[in-house]
Amino acid sequence: MLIVSDAWRPQVNGVVRTLATLVAELAALGIVAEVIGPDRFRTLPCPTYPDIRLSVLPRRRLARMMAAFAPDALHIATEGPLGIAARRIARRRGWTFTTAFHTRFPEYLRARTRVPTRLSYAWLRRFHAAGHGLMVATESLRQELAARGFQDLRAWSRGVDLALFQPEPQDSYPGLPRPVCLYVGRVAVEKNIAAFLALDLPGSKVVVGEGPQLAALMRHYPTVHFAGLKHGEALSRAYAGADVMVFPSRTDTFGLVMLESLACGTPVAAFPVTGPKDVLAGGGDAIGAVDTDLRAAVLRALANGDRIACRAFAETFSWRACAERFVTNLVPIRQGLDITMLPALG
Repeated sequence: MLIVSDAWRPQVNGVVRTLATLVAELAALGIVAEVIGPDRFRTLPCPTYPDIRLSVLPRRRLARMMAAFAPDALHIATEGPLGIAARRIARRRGWTFTTAFHTRFPEYLRARTRVPTRLSYAWLRRFHAAGHGLMVATESLRQELAARGFQDLRAWSRGVDLALFQPEPQDSYPGLPRPVCLYVGRVAVEKNIAAFLALDLPGSKVVVGEGPQLAALMRHYPTVHFAGLKHGEALSRAYAGADVMVFPSRTDTFGLVMLESLACGTPVAAFPVTGPKDVLAGGGDAIGAVDTDLRAAVLRALANGDRIACRAFAETFSWRACAERFVTNLVPIRQGLDITMLPALG
């Protein structure tokens, strides 16, 4: 099968982590999957977000790549230049395909340019209506998109790397006053990080990540410890050494960092919005707290968090189950093509 995505390596974000892990899990199931991303094309930096590169006029080259791969199933993961080109190519060839709603671009666009979200959502409805199945990560997102007129919505949750993200009882923040309140993710305006950094909280605040808002936040919050970008075991230690992970975003569609934090035994505090209210609902106060008052959520998570319960809850999220559900959501690119020949699941 073929996946076309504007979010791919070397970008560092939840979409890239999801797709990279998905491809590995599909391979373990005996399914050959390839991702076509911006790394194969001439690119330009995204306006207001230069770390993200956008493909420039990719259609002709992309068409050749898609024909050469000759997929049984096509999944268009994003709505950027590559996604738009892949959609156009597929429609011209009579290929059916699935799509996914990974990112709230209307809210991100409004935060940067003040473009009304109703216009952006109208465009997104048209984009996804051409597909045969729109994959969404949470039930609250499914309900919201359905209310906005999106159709053929299919559940596709996420998982966490339980081998990498482990509770570690070592002090990852020597010299910082406790408790340590941690943020992990892109440092960008849509992540609403200032809502966390402005809180009056005991102990220390730590930010792990990079992005276009980093310099401004460093100037405005000089007492915050900005630890930069971390990967692998260093990231796991950053989670495990904190007392609470604060997720201030109001616009994420899931929030993989929450599962990573819980796998490391660290409870999560967040607003009661799509993502946090879906992920944290099943674990009770022992794994964190959601509240319209973010400070209250942080203090409750610090008071009630149980590291053993956090880890146990994270263990219920499997990347293998995520990959299996993804396969069941796929459609053949042509009518009459039998994709049940893909390896049996489970």
